[in-house]
Amino acid sequence: MLSTTRGARRIGVLVLLCAVGLAPAGTGVAVPPPPPNPSDAELQAGKADAQRTAGQAGELANRLAEAESRLVGLQSQVEVKMEDANKARVDLQRAEAAYGQARTAADAAAAEARSAAGRIEAQRHRLDEFAASSYRQGSKLGSITAYAGARDPQEMLERASLLDAISDSQLDVLDDLERARIEKVNKDSLTRAALDEAEAKRRSADEARATAEAAQQTAIQARAQQAAQAQGLQADRDSVQAELDAARSRVTGLQAQRADYQEWQEDKAREEQAAAEAAAAAQPAANDDDQAGSSAPAVSGDVETVVSRALSQLGMPYAWGGGNSRGPTRGIRDGGVADSYGDYAKTGFDCSGLMIYAFAGAGVSLDHYSGYQAQSGKRVPLSQMRRGDMLFWDDGGAIHHVALYLGNGKMVEAPYSGSRVRVTSVRYGGITPYAVRVL
Repeated sequence: MLSTTRGARRIGVLVLLCAVGLAPAGTGVAVPPPPPNPSDAELQAGKADAQRTAGQAGELANRLAEAESRLVGLQSQVEVKMEDANKARVDLQRAEAAYGQARTAADAAAAEARSAAGRIEAQRHRLDEFAASSYRQGSKLGSITAYAGARDPQEMLERASLLDAISDSQLDVLDDLERARIEKVNKDSLTRAALDEAEAKRRSADEARATAEAAQQTAIQARAQQAAQAQGLQADRDSVQAELDAARSRVTGLQAQRADYQEWQEDKAREEQAAAEAAAAAQPAANDDDQAGSSAPAVSGDVETVVSRALSQLGMPYAWGGGNSRGPTRGIRDGGVADSYGDYAKTGFDCSGLMIYAFAGAGVSLDHYSGYQAQSGKRVPLSQMRRGDMLFWDDGGAIHHVALYLGNGKMVEAPYSGSRVRVTSVRYGGITPYAVRVL
């Protein structure tokens, strides 16, 4: 645009000079020497180099996207393993608490058994002393010393009854204590069995905890390795992207030189024509040139409106299912990757939603599906794509992404979950061989 303006200024000055007779007709004083004119072979070689580098950049971008997808999956596995480890630790705490309760109960039962055994031994000792001082007479257990000093037969009979009662009572106490001892021993045995079971559960829970924590660490290491791989791919892609930018810059420079040379040729031809016309008539006829190209501003303005609206959303979060003709909207659930990034809780655009908003500024209504958007206009070869065209990517013939071409190898897009609307270089890996022109 600037070079055309410079050429027009040079022609205007030349015509004015010729009109007033200050420049002789047919001279080339208003046109500088010719600029460099790169050959077609140089231009083709530059384009081939850029195309090759673009293929590498696209391949790395695809590999990076796959690595990031695997990273998301590994993150989910890490979270599952972390929860497994948490469960194992809780189970171990419960098992240890149950083991502690079982041990307390076993200790109490053992104490009760020891106390009962002590009471039984003391009672037996008393009975042994009683038996040693007694002997059997007609009835039950008796003692000579117990009858000594009786004043009459009646008192002797009362003492004999008392000895019988004492003997029966002592034997009953002995039986009761023995039963109690047996019950305590049985209870202690059951309690110890429960203690053994609790100990087994505690050991099992501890082994499960160790296994779960080891699995958690394995998952974390796998994710860290994947993250390192993704970072390496990112660095490789950035390096190749820099090479691509440099290659495209070289091509752009060669094309600019070719354009400057062609402009020089046009300027020289116009100078010669203007000088001849100035020599023949005093009034130059430039109205036709002034009106040339005046029929395009409407379309150009629509394209710029679309581009402007898309660029106005730079930095807006990606939200799957988000975006309409009025602007960003809340995303929706997809039951997978988008949900893992919380897209349903974000306000923003997905790739086709950004196109809907951009083209709505030019009065064009698009469906919220990149596959239908690929059918919404005229398909043109990528070699003929221009500012305002839509670019598409497919996988096995299925369209899965759309972006808006800005010119000079750049595009604006809403790339993927976890990212934001951005301007980036066109990725040629997986791109369809055509652009779609709506305006």
